[in-house]
Amino acid sequence: MEGLVVSVKISDRAQNPGYQQQLENAGIHTLLARLWAARGVNDPAQTQPHWQNMLAPSLLSEVNRAASLLADAIEQRKKLLIIADYDCDGATACATGVRALRQMGADIDFLVPNRFETGYGLSPAVVSLACQHPNGKPDILITVDNGIASVEGVQAAREESMEVIVTDHHLPGDTLPDALCIVNPNKPGCTFPSKSLAGVGVIFYVMLALRAEMRQRGHFDPKGGPRLDNLADLLALGTVADVVRLDSNNRLLVTQGLNKIRKGHLQPGIKALFMVAGGNFQEASATDLGFKIGPRINAAGRLADMSLGIRCLITDDETEALHLARQLDEINHQRRSIEHEMSEQALATLASPESAQSASICVFNESWHQGVVGIVASRLKEKFWKPTLAFAPADNDELRGSGRSIPELHLRDALDLVSKRHPGMILKFGGHAMAAGLSLKTAYFKAFASAFNEAVQEMTGTSSFEPLLETDGSLDPVYANAETALLLQNQVWGAGFPAPLFRDVYRIRNQRLLKDKHLKLKVERNQVLYDAIWFNQQESLPEYAELVYELVPNQWNGVVSAQLLVKHARDA
Repeated sequence: MEGLVVSVKISDRAQNPGYQQQLENAGIHTLLARLWAARGVNDPAQTQPHWQNMLAPSLLSEVNRAASLLADAIEQRKKLLIIADYDCDGATACATGVRALRQMGADIDFLVPNRFETGYGLSPAVVSLACQHPNGKPDILITVDNGIASVEGVQAAREESMEVIVTDHHLPGDTLPDALCIVNPNKPGCTFPSKSLAGVGVIFYVMLALRAEMRQRGHFDPKGGPRLDNLADLLALGTVADVVRLDSNNRLLVTQGLNKIRKGHLQPGIKALFMVAGGNFQEASATDLGFKIGPRINAAGRLADMSLGIRCLITDDETEALHLARQLDEINHQRRSIEHEMSEQALATLASPESAQSASICVFNESWHQGVVGIVASRLKEKFWKPTLAFAPADNDELRGSGRSIPELHLRDALDLVSKRHPGMILKFGGHAMAAGLSLKTAYFKAFASAFNEAVQEMTGTSSFEPLLETDGSLDPVYANAETALLLQNQVWGAGFPAPLFRDVYRIRNQRLLKDKHLKLKVERNQVLYDAIWFNQQESLPEYAELVYELVPNQWNGVVSAQLLVKHARDA
């Protein structure tokens, strides 16, 4: 699935000289000031990711009510059970809640739904599992990274005389569950300034509020209680892995987590995952969390049971952590090979001319694995640059689908439109603008694909999309060095705050294929030679090419040099 089948539009991100000047006046490096200003940063405080600049927990609606309820429950020795989600955000949110609540004296355990048996979130099926929990029936269920859509599940819990505290960040539907309280920055009426907080961020804020409540009640000294900043590595991992927008508050949380990781203050499980992934935690970057650590945790929820991933994150025993990390690594290898096979099969079904004309992609195969359809959808979306849904068979003659979208289309809204136009076609759905999940009866697949395609065309006004590669323009040669590459690597980039991409014309001095699939280049600009690499690119380049690239550090034999990571090229 290499290369792009679609053409690419390249444009330069608008500069903001006014913002840039403000940042430079505060003593910020000229290049960083230019890059940050172009991403909307206008306040030097947003570039100082210190804990005291974090948005206050009190701004999050109902967080103090949740804290008060949890403090009562701890004092009354009530049994608490966290209901997690089976992705990395859900796993880190669960680990954050379990670790913090244990340190505050709570009787706490966790239960994670199984993707294949009970589906997503607090469903009535999960409630009946909670009733049979080995530690006894819980008094209070706490949802993390789910629950906002669990109207029936919360009702079922209350009928079993269990109360529910919902902590979530997903968009709510028309009806809210009848829980004791709901902490969600996206809940109607919540004025919390960061709507992009991940599930792990929400439970972290609840734990901060709970500690403050416990201090007020005299359980801890005014500045005592558990050191919650020691959970910052979990916070960073879940936030990056969930690909939420890295606004200034999320960048602060991720930066704090990366600082802890680099200094060696990290959970044994995360340390073990770095070890099995062949990464060095002392030089950890957001990219490592997103592409090395996150996928290994996610693999458990995709193919096996996410409690493996959660146990890895909550154990304090280094030997057990390494044992679990190795299992997660093994599952991730299986996931890769399943994904490769499914992607190849998907490509074969998309070879028809009518597929090329369609505004969207809907694929299904009876042999596919439910846990991997999301990744396949993501790969196809990147390749064809169309909103994509991939389906696998589930029980009861149903299909489970997972979708990925492009910036032009809000995916959850598109599914909502289909569901309103064709009542009963979609059994259930949920998600965000860029990713969503759904289930439908097998017999409806073709009709759904056609209805979805219609909704995409109507909402976007087009049937063909062109990816936009936004660059930061030319890189002044004075900055094309290892020092700048390290400086850029040490910043937090990601969703909504993309890593810098530069575009310049280079002379191609040398090119060869590495492992038959990556283009290794020696390129020249202003009489200076640079190493460059373009992953998954087999076609050679002309003598002069305009390269779109990231400047990254390359370490070899203890020497750091600047390398160009090529993302796109065209004849110059």
